[in-house]
Amino acid sequence: MKKIIIVTVIIIISLFVIGLIKDQVIKSVITVVSTQITGAPVHIDGFSLGVFSQSVRITGFKMYNPAGFSKDILIDLEKVYVECDLGAIFKKKLHITNVEIELKQMGLEKNKEGKLNVDSLKVVEQANRQEGKAPEQMPIQIDMLKLGIGKVFFRDYSVAKEPVVKVYDINIHKNYKNISSAQQLAALIMAEPMKAAGIQGVAIYGVAMLSGVAVLPVAVAVRFAGRDSVEQDIRSPFDNVYNQSKAILQQKAKINRDDRPGGIISATINSVQITVRIRKKTDSLTQITVSARKYLFPKPEIAGGILYEISEKIK
Repeated sequence: MKKIIIVTVIIIISLFVIGLIKDQVIKSVITVVSTQITGAPVHIDGFSLGVFSQSVRITGFKMYNPAGFSKDILIDLEKVYVECDLGAIFKKKLHITNVEIELKQMGLEKNKEGKLNVDSLKVVEQANRQEGKAPEQMPIQIDMLKLGIGKVFFRDYSVAKEPVVKVYDINIHKNYKNISSAQQLAALIMAEPMKAAGIQGVAIYGVAMLSGVAVLPVAVAVRFAGRDSVEQDIRSPFDNVYNQSKAILQQKAKINRDDRPGGIISATINSVQITVRIRKKTDSLTQITVSARKYLFPKPEIAGGILYEISEKIK
């Protein structure tokens, strides 16, 4: 009986070790392939393959900026869940029945030369060299893609010493059917957040359309219509939040109003009127509201950028 128990334990441990090695090997392959397709460094926190459930789960998928940009994250996928038809592999076909992707955030960046990080990805540059012809695509069949889009951060280094930062709080979920290539999937993940944020004039849209994805940009993100402010509770004392907020605005423009007792700071940046309202909730918790308007039109993406910079400075 004792020997049976020992053998059973050895078998369980062996299967566990084999499973870990298998997952690590596949994780490395996915990292390498993703880097080859995009031309940007890729890191994955966790990977697991369920052979019996025919599913794959990836956590912490992060793609960093390509060469010529900062080392910040371009794409942060919080969760990727894939259901596969493993039997199709024997027919030399990669068939994925369902994909669920949660895009936590996308970090757009424009360098001093005015070029966007997404336009410097390998998949975009290869398509541009094709002179309008659809790029050679990795064969794949995805029946259903469920894409959740969180936030888009846009840092522009082309206009001043300090980057102009805008934040687009998208928070939408969209479904797509019949995706036929890895390039098409990559184009969707990158182009759809920019489309939702109303960002125009980006080469990735052309790549997306060549891949068969209809992602023409819109002029304005609908969810921001009629809103000019963003709000956040920050775990920091009132005085610290006020001082850091004032310092951020002073870096960009001359302060128009400095009302510490009333908790109000305002400034004009590139014809945009910025107002920061700070309210003490507790000794260690402060509420901050940032509003932005240009010629009476709401600019919530600029307000979001200012709030993001303040919160990052307080961290």
